Amino acid sequence: MRVGGDVTVVEPKEPKEPKRPTVSCVFVCHDGAGRVLLARRSAGARDEPGAWDCGAGALEFGESFERAVAREVYEEYGVRPLGIEQIGVRNVLRGDPVDSHWVAVVFAVRVERDEVTIGEPHKFDALDWFAPHALPVPLHSQCGATLELFEAGGGARERWPGRRQG
Repeated sequence: MRVGGDVTVVEPKEPKEPKRPTVSCVFVCHDGAGRVLLARRSAGARDEPGAWDCGAGALEFGESFERAVAREVYEEYGVRPLGIEQIGVRNVLRGDPVDSHWVAVVFAVRVERDEVTIGEPHKFDALDWFAPHALPVPLHSQCGATLELFEAGGGARERWPGRRQG
């Protein structure tokens, strides 16, 4: 509001931008020999510290899915993907009432097992490889559904030998 002389001008408020979902690229890194790479979330992580999780990152404006996945895999694990395969999409609603909404495009990413390292120690404090029958606990609340997509995705038998096929 501005006051000038005997005139008061009320300036309109900027309309609030409606909430919109964010697009995320979620990835399950694997070694092609039956093990998946999971990261334990550190005390400084945004949510669920101590939980084991797959990798993920937001899609940046103008970026392809594959470029986003390659960038995030390198940032989080210090390794370049050997192969990237889109395996599904999830609509992730968190909170009651919903305070977080993500459209998660999910990928299987083959990486060189001996080259991974923690690239973001403020987010993760451990990395390890796990067989399908020996997953760690606790898992991040979104990790189980992501691993189900990985298991069900095309070529799952080659990525995760011995895992139950649906």
